[in-house]
Amino acid sequence: MRVFSGIQPTGNLHLGNYLGAIVNWVKMQDDYECIFSIVDMHAITVWQNPSDLKQSVYELTAAFVASGLDPKKNIIFNQSANPHHGELAWILSCVARIGWLNKMTQFKDKAGKNREAASVGLYTYPCLMAADILAYNASHVPVGEDQKQHLELARNIAQKFNHDFEKDLFVLPEPVITGPATRVMSLRDGTKKMSKSDISEASRINLTDSDDEISKKIRKAKSDGEALPSEKDGLKGRTEAQNLVNIYASVANLSVDEVLKTFGGQGFGQFKPALADLLVAHLGPIREKMICLLDDKTVIDDILKQGAIEAQKRSTITMKEVYDTVGFLNF
Repeated sequence: MRVFSGIQPTGNLHLGNYLGAIVNWVKMQDDYECIFSIVDMHAITVWQNPSDLKQSVYELTAAFVASGLDPKKNIIFNQSANPHHGELAWILSCVARIGWLNKMTQFKDKAGKNREAASVGLYTYPCLMAADILAYNASHVPVGEDQKQHLELARNIAQKFNHDFEKDLFVLPEPVITGPATRVMSLRDGTKKMSKSDISEASRINLTDSDDEISKKIRKAKSDGEALPSEKDGLKGRTEAQNLVNIYASVANLSVDEVLKTFGGQGFGQFKPALADLLVAHLGPIREKMICLLDDKTVIDDILKQGAIEAQKRSTITMKEVYDTVGFLNF
């Protein structure tokens, strides 16, 4: 059983990325063969400053390792270091159908009203994501709720390829969505996902934030005037309260009901300081280890180079079969 997942290197890694993805990856690394990618090819579907992009790849790799991903147990590499992703994406884009891509809601959200000015890469992004997964014949893919549609498309493409060429070449990948904070919301608006692109720094906790910044952001996080309930059902309709409780539960490795058993009946004047202290204690060591890794980038270079070699070894097996199946000469 093989896991593949990736994160775009576009600015600071935040608490939503950490709780929604990396925490689950760390739990998986002892039970699966895991391949984790910094998907820099996906990042350039919108304009990126080249020097900033390179630095972001380093920062994201440092965050992976500092958060507990062991490069000796997992393959960690930047996507562009393996040309098979681009090669397979082209082949799969010839299998996918325009009607399928037209249904992708994330393109509509990101392109907005000016979709005619959006890059072709942003439109065909799901084909590259399918290639990321299928190049390694991954059986399981940890994804956020917003990526489930893209994974379903990857399954459809794999199924059509297998059907068209009458060959069971691709495994149909299964989504893995776990934990109480799989979708961490903005600290300023509980209806919106925590995002790097939000113009308000107060909307998110970055893994590079200082202890004081973390405490300040939690103190100012949007909540309500009601006390916390003693049971989970009491959070219905209270989006900001639910988000903060979910964050506490995920970081403390508790259920929401266990958190409410402790804090039920208390107001946010008591809960927010406890949440801030928890986050400072948990994220502080990660931040410090990231700083150490970024001080000497040769360690990160070695991790990415070795990861790319191991990734390509595995994707080569798939690509040889794909080339033969579609009728390409592969000398």
